[in-house]
Amino acid sequence: MRVSVIGCGHLGIPHAAAMAELGHEVIGVDVSRDKVERLNAGECPIYEPGLPELLARHTQSGRLRFTTDITQAAAFAELHFIGVGTPIDADGRSYDNGQVFGAIRQLAPHLTKACTIVGKSTVTVGTTAEVTALAQRLAPAGTDVEVVWNPEFLREGHAVDDTLRPDRIIAGVSSAEGEKAIRAVYAGILDAGVPLFVCDPATAELAKGAANTFLGLKISYINGVADMCEKAGGDIAKIVEILGIDPRIGAGGMQPGIGYGGGCLPKDIRAFTASARKLGATDAAELLRAAEKINESRTTVAMDLITDVLGDQPLRGTRVTVLGAAFKPNTSDVRESPALALALALHREGVVVTVHDPQATANAMVRNPELDHTCDLPAALTGADLVVLATEWPEYRQADPDALVDLPANPVLVDCRTTLDPEPWRSAGWRVHQLGRPGK
Repeated sequence: MRVSVIGCGHLGIPHAAAMAELGHEVIGVDVSRDKVERLNAGECPIYEPGLPELLARHTQSGRLRFTTDITQAAAFAELHFIGVGTPIDADGRSYDNGQVFGAIRQLAPHLTKACTIVGKSTVTVGTTAEVTALAQRLAPAGTDVEVVWNPEFLREGHAVDDTLRPDRIIAGVSSAEGEKAIRAVYAGILDAGVPLFVCDPATAELAKGAANTFLGLKISYINGVADMCEKAGGDIAKIVEILGIDPRIGAGGMQPGIGYGGGCLPKDIRAFTASARKLGATDAAELLRAAEKINESRTTVAMDLITDVLGDQPLRGTRVTVLGAAFKPNTSDVRESPALALALALHREGVVVTVHDPQATANAMVRNPELDHTCDLPAALTGADLVVLATEWPEYRQADPDALVDLPANPVLVDCRTTLDPEPWRSAGWRVHQLGRPGK
């Protein structure tokens, strides 16, 4: 098929490259001329494992190209993916769908033949109906323009795999033609056995919010239990193991630490909570708000642990290295990063903070220039009074503590992600403290 992808960010770039990998002819559209030039040169402006190779392969083959001219996409494609951003609105609780409607207003007047618009962006329930009415009103093709909502379930750091080998595909359709288009564009994936859930648009819209919110609930729940372990002397790692063996629960996504972040979970949970309130599901809204409050408290919890570890040593003037700036490993994304939130909280208390990250340093420097940033791990650790593991990058989890750097006697590590095996570190002379775990 001839496909366009409108919006080339963390969602659109992997999706465009993956569609080319599936054999489609793809044109990506973005408002940034600089980004488009880089993409056409095969350069990847975001960090995502496997994406640079995929992008280079298909821009070189001619199967994938990018433009700032949406009229080219309208003339070229028979199916248009909308992958623009839907940030949280000024009210802090709902989506700002301005970019979605902006893309439709630019695209639709140039749609002169039957085609399908497929929304990938995460939106408020009811948006598909509004987009359909707008697109069909503005398009010369009128009601021959179909609109389908096909929410993405990408995990940053796994975007290529999650696009080419997803757990499931959801299609919120209003007609047989919309379903037919989805089956055609995803034929290679569906033939591999990936399940397709065909439903009405409202169900598709709610499903995305429900999925991300449930993940947030799991994280907040286990963090609440970690706080109980911290006070009672229990071991949260053992509790996760005990709970995770229950097939009704499972350990996936149940990692205690300093909370969730990024461009999806925080805003999706806020918006889903707001939708519950708007729909009159008050008890559900209160449950979801409780999960938000636990997540919002994680910086304070980590600060309390660091203060406790330092004992009589004052925070002001202490040299602390924060390992991690990205909100999770295998991405350069620092949006709503718990690691940077903690680093900034330490800085505000007068701590001399140095932040290290394998991939996100450039973005972190833009977001928090008041902090010291480095890509050099030995330099980051040198002279530190205390080291905080804030993002569970493999480079940190698999590091040899004996080989890192010469440190003062009894170096201190605070593992705020509870992911390290503490014994090799303790054997190397480190004092290791983990949220919700004894043996400090």
